[in-house]
Amino acid sequence: MVGNWLKKVYAAGERIKAAIRKRATKEELAQSKYVSCCVGLVSKSDLSSNFHCCPHCQKHFKITPDQRFRYLFDNGVYETFKTPRVADDPLHFVAAKRYIDQLKSARTKTKLDCAMLVSSGEINKIKCTAVASDFSFMGASIEQNEGESVLFAAMHSIENKQPLIIVAQGGGMRMQASMLSLSQMPRTTLAINEVKAAGLPYIVIMSDPVAGGITASYAMLGDIHIAEPGATVAFAGKRVISGTVNEELPPGFQLSEAVLDAGFIDRICHRKNLNEEIGKLLSILLKKNSISTEEINETSEDTQQISKTA
Repeated sequence: MVGNWLKKVYAAGERIKAAIRKRATKEELAQSKYVSCCVGLVSKSDLSSNFHCCPHCQKHFKITPDQRFRYLFDNGVYETFKTPRVADDPLHFVAAKRYIDQLKSARTKTKLDCAMLVSSGEINKIKCTAVASDFSFMGASIEQNEGESVLFAAMHSIENKQPLIIVAQGGGMRMQASMLSLSQMPRTTLAINEVKAAGLPYIVIMSDPVAGGITASYAMLGDIHIAEPGATVAFAGKRVISGTVNEELPPGFQLSEAVLDAGFIDRICHRKNLNEEIGKLLSILLKKNSISTEEINETSEDTQQISKTA
């Protein structure tokens, strides 16, 4: 009897192991035609036709910088720039994997030199400089090359007298670069200050997630702060805060909706409306006449709030 019982337990364990081995890998999931969301499986073609948002619950999925720029600029027309590069891994950081190998893997995966891409295009016929991050590149974390991208974008904005738009996304400063990563916080802050000193608008779009040193630097320096629905906007993570204050925190307190109520950001905007929304904001900030009087009157309360912010 005992022997039969042990055999049954062993057989059940083997079936569980086999089921786990059959689970799809990340590579297989990436090649699939579907993603998982609120109603189960949603086809990637449906996402693509809805600005990479779930057609049912409107969850905003992460997108690449090129996809971001196609949605952001007029008619999806823009040009990208090759930004300065610095030496890789000067600290020769090694953990479970060598940092230099992690960089090579991220570059192969994303076809980018770093987590950021800089571009220029028109929004409401206003020429702009924009920066976007790729979360697939080591969680869009920041080190020297990303810092150089922000500095390049700021200089391009000033030299060409263009408003600067940064899509802030990422978990913060990259630990593998240690102090070299942390030093990008004051560097990017000084660069943004130069843009403001030149009298040029600086708008920040927050896409899930924005955290750590990104929140503590260029993401919070905008003239206007716009977040996508459901985006996490935080400095420290929920578990870190909960462990520090030794209290249970309310659900969703770091999501953009709660952050808006707390006055931390200015507005929430669906991805499909960002081109129109930012076009109106730039027209007001630059005192352009490219939006009609009727539109301004219809949004008079928003206009007054924006004017006070500017």
